[in-house]
Amino acid sequence: MVDLFALTKNALHGIANDIDLVNIERLSSGVLRVIIDKTNGVCIDDCELVSRHLLCVFAAENIDYKQLEISSPGTDRPLHSESDFIRFAGERIALKLNDSLDGRKVFNGILRLQNPLNSNDISSRSTMFSIEFSDNESKNNLKVINFNIDDVCYAKLDPVLDFKGKKR
Repeated sequence: MVDLFALTKNALHGIANDIDLVNIERLSSGVLRVIIDKTNGVCIDDCELVSRHLLCVFAAENIDYKQLEISSPGTDRPLHSESDFIRFAGERIALKLNDSLDGRKVFNGILRLQNPLNSNDISSRSTMFSIEFSDNESKNNLKVINFNIDDVCYAKLDPVLDFKGKKR
């Protein structure tokens, strides 16, 4: 059986090195959803390019689906890999840990990189991160917890969106 994620990731590297594969979802309706991202954001031209290329790759590999859907991860992009966490250091995230800390598993705050890697090998899993958040009781009291990727159950970007145009 073909590893669809690996196949798609390799196919994307064949057309553009700056397009990252975020996720692939197979829906029960036969939709195959491929979620892509890149440093400066995904535009419609990127989705069109990826769609045309993957149609050919998936046909050659006999991948079964009814409809192919290519999209960006949106404003609440999930963070899966250590490279995602490194890329989005300094951004606001929602984080759920596998085990509770001080009776809590879910935190919303600013992602910080604790110890940058000494080499370009991001697969070493040695990078420590932290999240800086306000205590519920006192909004002025900032707290920090440290974690590594193995501690994370789920993480996603958690931007504060202001549709009224007011600066905060």
